[in-house]
Amino acid sequence: MNDFSAHSVFSTYHALGNDYVVIDPRDSDFTPGPEAVRLLCDRHFGVGADGVLFGPLQPPVGGEPVDLRMFNSDGTECEKSGNGLRMFALYLAEAYAEPWSANGEFLLRTAAGDVPVRILDLAAGLVRVGMGRPELGELGETLDAGGRRLAVTTLNNGNPHAVVPLEEISADLARELGPLIAGHPRFPNRTNVQFMQVIDRRTLAIEVYERGAGYTLASGSSACAAASAAHALGLIDGDVEVRMPGGRLDVVIDADGAVTMSGTAERITSGTFSPAFRDRLVAAR
Repeated sequence: MNDFSAHSVFSTYHALGNDYVVIDPRDSDFTPGPEAVRLLCDRHFGVGADGVLFGPLQPPVGGEPVDLRMFNSDGTECEKSGNGLRMFALYLAEAYAEPWSANGEFLLRTAAGDVPVRILDLAAGLVRVGMGRPELGELGETLDAGGRRLAVTTLNNGNPHAVVPLEEISADLARELGPLIAGHPRFPNRTNVQFMQVIDRRTLAIEVYERGAGYTLASGSSACAAASAAHALGLIDGDVEVRMPGGRLDVVIDADGAVTMSGTAERITSGTFSPAFRDRLVAAR
């Protein structure tokens, strides 16, 4: 019963109910591939999560960007996840003494580029992320899905998004129309979908369907995408609270359209894989 390997350690974090497994290469003797990611994220046969964060890929060095890889629960690699970045920043701050203790600010290197992050309050898990300036697509283009004609605004902030403003939104609506829009022929590489309700000029509510994880309680990049779309449509001011079933994020859009997001993350647990499960992960790759 005591044959656990020192090279089978993992942590789990959540950000507003959006949860990830963190695998640190220094504590692991395997690199997760698509099958291993799907197994890790399986809520019945694995740890259970919306995705996997693998990193830091090299030992952190003060002043240098920290590389990581991000995966969706379906095994596909994610270019950039706002919630995932907050969780990983918190993991680094908790697991490595330096260089995070100086001022709490550093760069994370993702497939979509370098992202500045700052630990605002370590005890509260409050992290700020600079999400950059999104590439706006067409504002309010017409799309047919599920027998409904919808006005959709597309953009890319490291990930592709389709924002659908509606008078009323719900989880059931997101689950029904989300997969139809995410896999619509208009989006040959699939897209993340946000169903957005404007409460007032400083408040949005969204329901999210992610292309690689399905319906989710919260998404950082989706919150930023919805805010950018609403701002481009003239529906909100530059400082907005985005409400989701899992909680809220504060999003600020500057005069040039660059987006900054602030919100909390929390470590749920740290643990050790059983030797048998670790062997399955290694075999799955």
